[in-house]
Amino acid sequence: MLFRFAPRAAPRLRRARLGVFGYFAVSGLTMGCWAAGLPALDERLSLGPGRLGNVLLLIAAGALVSMLFTGRACDRFTSRAITRFAGPVNALALIAPVLADSYGALAVAAFGYGLTLGAIEIAMNVNSIEVESSYGRPIVSAFHGLWSLGGAVGGGLTALGNHLGADPQALLVTVAVLSAGLFLYFGIMLLPPPAAPAAVTPEGAARARTGGLRWGVVILLGVVAFSGYVSEGAAIDWASVHARRVLDADLAVAPIAYTVFGAAMTIVRLLGDPIRGRLGSAKTLALAGAMAAAGYTLVLVSPWAGGAAVAVACLGWLLTGSGLATVVPVVFSAVGANGGSVGKALSTVTAFGSAGLLIGPGVIGQLAEATSLPTALMVPAGLAVVVAVFGPPAIRALTGGRSDAIRPGATTPDKPVGEPVA
Repeated sequence: MLFRFAPRAAPRLRRARLGVFGYFAVSGLTMGCWAAGLPALDERLSLGPGRLGNVLLLIAAGALVSMLFTGRACDRFTSRAITRFAGPVNALALIAPVLADSYGALAVAAFGYGLTLGAIEIAMNVNSIEVESSYGRPIVSAFHGLWSLGGAVGGGLTALGNHLGADPQALLVTVAVLSAGLFLYFGIMLLPPPAAPAAVTPEGAARARTGGLRWGVVILLGVVAFSGYVSEGAAIDWASVHARRVLDADLAVAPIAYTVFGAAMTIVRLLGDPIRGRLGSAKTLALAGAMAAAGYTLVLVSPWAGGAAVAVACLGWLLTGSGLATVVPVVFSAVGANGGSVGKALSTVTAFGSAGLLIGPGVIGQLAEATSLPTALMVPAGLAVVVAVFGPPAIRALTGGRSDAIRPGATTPDKPVGEPVA
């Protein structure tokens, strides 16, 4: 199954794509700055691991709540309108937890920030799918790659500011204000909704109400997203710990395990769209899950590699990151490729995935405490197999066995938005 590669896109679509790139990059930048600034916040309010963990859970809870409603709002008011609103609000909402002067105030501000975070997550992903549908070829993976790159830049800027003696609060407030301005700028470029059709059949109306998707398929895609996110979260939180505790790597060497994983994921996301274009979504998910499972297998057997244990583990994390990089972009894009209003369906799939990213690493930690870390890492390894086994059938069920080439919604790349396709 091959994607149909379209000719060079019209200027209006290229501008919309640049706007989505900007949104993903700025969103990643603000998140990277916030994450890198957590140690300073912890120290300023004397939070400790328990209360800091509660703050992060409140952010996640707020995000999950708003995700369930934002998709419906996108379907009703258009993703462009919601994205343009959610971006600046999300950036400015960061100021409240940054300036909080007590744990109680921080808890309230964290939940509020989480609400805006969930809104922008859904809105910009829905808009990115609409842009991809208009392009007629895979472009979503690069958006997620730029988000990861933006996060790395944000973390680096925060580290540089701390090194230069900048006030952490002032630095984050400045980032929040500048990000709000950048969101406003990139929001102007976003793709407007297609023109309404002259007449809508009863079948078309029913399809629009359901997002063009059967909910059994949506749940199956949600399970695939959950599995991918748990496997990703486990690598993020436990790769370096595994290198240190299980492989006895030096403190200076252990972080390389996560670095390899993160770099592989970012690079493959930035360059991964042509892969999906050539293989199709079903085969891409099968390959992604297989690579991730193979990577986790190498990690699990690395203690028996003797002096090469760390190298074998890093090779495993390289394969894992390369495989998992394409899971979320492919699943999100598949939701949109079937046509109809996708906001509600994407909210459900994203909520599944975010739940996996939230609870997965903690459950693995508890399991590691009760057994061992290698035993616990068998869980994400098994979930990578779930991606490989259940991902392709989910895509085929979504498309009815047809080619999963992205169908232009109301446009082709060389026609204005809203013009019918010949």
